[in-house]
Amino acid sequence: MSKPVVLIAEELSPATVDALGPDFEIRHCDGANRAELLSAIAEADAILIRSATKVDAEAIAAATRLRVVARAGVGLDNVDVAAATKAGVMVVNAPTSNIVTAAELACGLLVATARNIPQANAALKNGEWKRSKYTGVELSEKTLGVVGLGRIGLLVAQRMAAFGMKIVAYDPYVQAARAAQLGVKLLTLDELLETSDFITVHLPKTPETLGLIGDEALHKVKPSVRIVNAARGGIVDEAALHSALKEGRVAGAGLDVYASEPCTDSPLFEFDQVVGTPHLGASTGEAQEKAGISVARSVRLALAGELVPDAVNVQGGVIAEDVRPGLPLAERLGRIFTALAGEVAQRLDVEVRGEITQHDVKVLELSALKGVFEDVVAETVSYVNAPLFAQERGVEVRLTTSSESPDHRNLITVRGTLTSGDVISVSGTLAGPKHQQKIVGIGEHTVDLAVADHMAFLRYTDRPGVVGTLGRILGEAEINIAGMQVARAEEGGEALIVLTVDGTIPSAVLNEVAEEIGATSARGVDLMP
Repeated sequence: MSKPVVLIAEELSPATVDALGPDFEIRHCDGANRAELLSAIAEADAILIRSATKVDAEAIAAATRLRVVARAGVGLDNVDVAAATKAGVMVVNAPTSNIVTAAELACGLLVATARNIPQANAALKNGEWKRSKYTGVELSEKTLGVVGLGRIGLLVAQRMAAFGMKIVAYDPYVQAARAAQLGVKLLTLDELLETSDFITVHLPKTPETLGLIGDEALHKVKPSVRIVNAARGGIVDEAALHSALKEGRVAGAGLDVYASEPCTDSPLFEFDQVVGTPHLGASTGEAQEKAGISVARSVRLALAGELVPDAVNVQGGVIAEDVRPGLPLAERLGRIFTALAGEVAQRLDVEVRGEITQHDVKVLELSALKGVFEDVVAETVSYVNAPLFAQERGVEVRLTTSSESPDHRNLITVRGTLTSGDVISVSGTLAGPKHQQKIVGIGEHTVDLAVADHMAFLRYTDRPGVVGTLGRILGEAEINIAGMQVARAEEGGEALIVLTVDGTIPSAVLNEVAEEIGATSARGVDLMP
């Protein structure tokens, strides 16, 4: 029998090929050359790529034998995961390969901004001896505010604590008891902004975090503060940061990421106190080698039909055909739950009802859990590491099943108990032969609305005029309503509006709606893959 073909489309370390072993036929191509890629991928069982190769729907369609796309790195912007999933192609990456590297770069930027190291180096090499100009500040006994206490944020906190820094953090998805175990004090974002001498950002980029460190936030910080962003471009508003630096409200910044990349002409580069690097977070030989070895091992497992820990779209192994359509629904329900809750639950129940329960539905729990953490952590969330994220945050997770489902053929519910004791739940089902995803319940409210890429959920006291006010504000913001459902328990009681819209609702617009209608909660969520 011929060996499976593994196509290496970009330069990878020799250790990657060694990790694949002798059981495969190794072929090479230039993944950036489109014609060469489409020709070579047609006979490949697996393809290994980095960032230059675009594995889109066209490439997947050309790859009639393809079973695995392996990205030797963290990001998946160059892989059409939805098209791969539809074609039954597993997508894997190396989610933990660069966490140490990324953390070390953030630490380096913190030290560099404190001591003006790059500026002093440049001046000295230009023949200038300027000791007094580049007087810095000590890190010892200063307060470091970590915005996002995920794996990378925690590594930064641990390393900077060794400098004698006091560590505080803002992360609504980490419980205070867990943070205390780590030696970190949790604060609100405003408290962190007001008390920190240094701020480092380690959040995923979502509609909620985009521009989080913006003009309002930068009016609350100490004028001596130095801000580092080595996470995602856009979380720190670059225009607002420019104004703050110009007006002396921020002392310095260290940036590795930008709203638009590649970035070589940012107005921020005008300031001598800004240290910039060209997105070097994952750029070490060690991280690249770890990534290559990691995905090589995943390819071996996948082609052997075994469980693949770093698969981002399928669990690996056999999943019943009746269960498979429920995976994206469960994941979206998890993401909606997180948007509604605004925090990680103390206990999370995934309930599956109906005919589907005659099969093994454990993967639906994993899929829901994957969705719960998708917009919470900066790392790529997979079916296997999602339970680890829950464990790290002290979340008790439970799967319950029942063959009885009175109202729907099958029903998936994600229900969580928050630290306040409040219970948040969202239920969904698949309708028709095309498996249309629908939300059919939010808490005690019954709804019936197709899941969409852009949604909003508003709770308020039932009264006339609310729908008109909502439509007016969204209309003025040029946001088109695609679908809407209003539900209430009783006349004059709590009411719920579920909206689907054609684009992201900016936070400012959602806040305006909430204020105008007196909403007790207003949550937006974007569910694009």
